[in-house]
Formats: sequence, C-alpha cells, structure tokens
Amino acid sequence: MARKQWQQTGYPARLWSPLADNAIRCELCPRSCKIIPGRTGTCRMRRNENGSLVSLNYGKSVPMTQESIETEAVYHYAPGEKILSLGNIGCMLHCDFCQNWTTSQARYVQDDNVMYYSPEDVVNYALKHNIRVLSWTYNDPVVWHEFVMETAKLGRERGLKNLYKSAFYISEKGIDELLGVMDIFSISLKSMQDSFYRKHTGGRLAPILDGIKQVYDARKGGSGPHLEISNLCVTGRNDSLTESRRVSDWMLNHLDDEIPLHYVRFHPDYRYTDVERTSIPFLEQARVNALADGMRYVYLGNVYGTDSANSYCPDCQTQWVKRNGLVAHSFLKDGGCPNCGKRSPIVLPWGDKNPLSEGIRIPADLSCSTHMFRGAIQACHIEQDEGATLYYQFISSDGQPVGEVGMNGCARFMLSKSDDRAAGIRLYHPEKSDIRLFEVYDRAHFPVMSAEQTQGTSEDVPITFHPLQGR
Repeated sequence: MARKQWQQTGYPARLWSPLADNAIRCELCPRSCKIIPGRTGTCRMRRNENGSLVSLNYGKSVPMTQESIETEAVYHYAPGEKILSLGNIGCMLHCDFCQNWTTSQARYVQDDNVMYYSPEDVVNYALKHNIRVLSWTYNDPVVWHEFVMETAKLGRERGLKNLYKSAFYISEKGIDELLGVMDIFSISLKSMQDSFYRKHTGGRLAPILDGIKQVYDARKGGSGPHLEISNLCVTGRNDSLTESRRVSDWMLNHLDDEIPLHYVRFHPDYRYTDVERTSIPFLEQARVNALADGMRYVYLGNVYGTDSANSYCPDCQTQWVKRNGLVAHSFLKDGGCPNCGKRSPIVLPWGDKNPLSEGIRIPADLSCSTHMFRGAIQACHIEQDEGATLYYQFISSDGQPVGEVGMNGCARFMLSKSDDRAAGIRLYHPEKSDIRLFEVYDRAHFPVMSAEQTQGTSEDVPITFHPLQGR
C-alpha cells in the first residue's frame, strides 16, 4: 500500500532505545514495541528509519478548534473557559467503538483531513483569539508526544495553560515528561475489567491505573496538576451498575472523594453500531450510587437538560455552577459557596467572574443560513475563512430567537445548545464566504463530514464503517 502524503516525513522521536541490527525499542506506551528498520509500531505513528525512531505525526493535526473546557470532561477548573482543542492523527489504542476512527486509526486517515502546524502557529493562534488553555484531545495525544511536549512548553512560557485529555495508555517515562508541562489531566478510564481493554481496545488495564496514580501522587503537597476521571459507559459492554460502581470504588480506595468523576454517555460508532446510545436512567442511577458510596462530585457527560451536570455544595446543596450542555455559569463567590462559604475545590486561575455580555448587533449586510439540530445531536462545529467573523443566534422550533447574539472570529469553533428551547441556529456571514457546518455527535467527537453529508444519515451513527483490505 502506497504511503499517503502525511506519512512521507518523520520527526526525531523521544523515548526510545537502540537494539541490535538497527532495531529499536519504543518506550512511549506500555507495549514497548520492538521495531525493525522501515516498519512502524502498533500505533503506526512511530517508524524506525535506519535505526532511529521518528514520529510521523509531528505538527500534523485535524483543524484547531475553539471549544469550551467542559468539552473535555473538566468541570472543576475554570468553568466556561474557552479552550483551543488540538487533535493529532493516530492513536495508541484501537477501540472498536471509537468515535474518531477516521482520524485515530492510521490506515483510515485521509490527507485532506490533515493540517500542518508548528508550535509557534498554535501558541500564536491561541493568543490572537484570547484563548488561555491549549487542550490536547480528540483521538488521543499520547502518540503526538513530541509535538505536545514542545508546544505545551512554549505555551507555558507565553502564559497559557495545558490540558491533557487521554485514555492514558502511556509509559511511566512519558508521564514523567508530561508532568513538567501539563496543568490539567482529564483521563478516560474505560473499564475496570482487563478483559474489556484487551478485547475492545488492544490495551491493558493495569498501566492505565498505574498512570492515574502517578498523576495523583504528583498532586501531593498541593502543587501538582488538576485531575478529573471519566468513565465512558458503552451500551451492552460496561453499562451495568456493578461496573460503574467498580470505577467509583477504585477512586475512593486509590485517589480521594474530591476527584470529580464523570459517567459519560456513548453513541454507537466505528465497528460497534448495532446498539443504542447509553440509557440516561442508568447513568443517573450510577451517579446516585457513587454519591451514596462517598464520592462528593459525580457528573453525567453527553447528557443535556439534566441537573446532574451542575455543581452543588456538598454541605448546603447550593448550586455552585449551572451547566446546560457545554455552556457553564458560575455562582461561586471568592472561590467559595455563596451561601455557606465552604471553600470550593473548583480551580479558578483567573477569578470567579463570568464574562459580561457585549450586547452584540448583527450587521445589516450579511447573508443568513439556518441549521436545525437532530435528535440527540446538540452541538456543531463551524468552519469559516481565516480572518472572517461569523455572527450567530440560536432559535426555537418556530424560528424565534433564543438567548443573545454571539460572534466568533476563529477559523473553526464549536457552538452548543445552552437552552432547552433552542432547536436550531442561524448563521450570519458575508454572502460569498465559505461556511461549513459539522454535526458534533458527542463532546470530544471531531466530525470530518459536513452537515450536508450527514443530514440524511443516522442521528446516532455519524459515518458508516467500511473496512479496508490489507495491512
């Protein structure tokens, strides 16, 4: 099979050691692949070139996208904060239910979905658009290690925070390096069953648990990174109350009761599409059980219109943060409960003030297009020309305005419903501008097909999977 354009060039990799006959040992993930010259490791993103290991995805990415920090299952750090989401191509796992398989599984990555960035490009873009958090996310940043490390270091030097959203199949050495540049870890613990990992992801459970404990231990003394855990509840595989309880029990025994836990709703995808989305009543009960067992902060993810996404004071039950979808509004006062004064564990690096509305007016000379949300799809990505500014207004099912007018000048950004009345969105833009809209099926889902292509498809399965033949 001929190499694609993105596979042509490599960048010197970190974390490897030489072996006999020009072979190398990759030390980035727990597999410790032995790679002979001309071949790649299991991830297909790290290649042996004449006895040296190179990364095939350095600076190669899906388009940078402005989102909110809630997208990454982070509820206790700067609620409502804008982030710049960055997603590589490739992954160190091979989950048969992956929602980003078109870009995470190397053999399905198409050249037209790959952008090319330098660390300076990323940091300068964030600063230009007043974004204070770089989020390493989507497929999984582990196999993007070299680019992540260099860009995160530069970002920190320029005053930015770094967020690492990962399934965390990474070596102890890799984590040690990350701890030097990351401010926030949001780790997906998919199951407490090793058999689940081996059968459905190609990985193992033990290294992930060890990695979570390594990050947690780095927090001792109060100077380490922020940590939150999420558990994707996959229909028919780990969506039982016994399974969900194993996650909370492990956290209570090995972490502590203040680390936030997110039970996340699954949508069918990739090779696992003959099921429905996760039952919401099950997720609600899993949350109730975890709280009853001693967890203090348990949330639901990918569920709209539920109080279980809000943050409450565990002492007096006063609402601290209201969340609707991926939009958050904080009521904290000087970092504490506005009612009883209890100190909140929610980190507020820039204070606890919500951004003020600017009273935006839509210019009169713009064209208008409308998109209506479908089924459980509650968000979208918008792409526009670099340097352009798009205005938007959510609308009800009968076309009435819902909420305030917004505007955004990023080349790609997410819009999410924040009001149960919202059924669609109006976009205002110059007549000849190139506007593309993508349906986002779940948070951390990076869609590669426009709404024009997906409108006639399932509301639960974004793209039909067709296997390729050969290696």
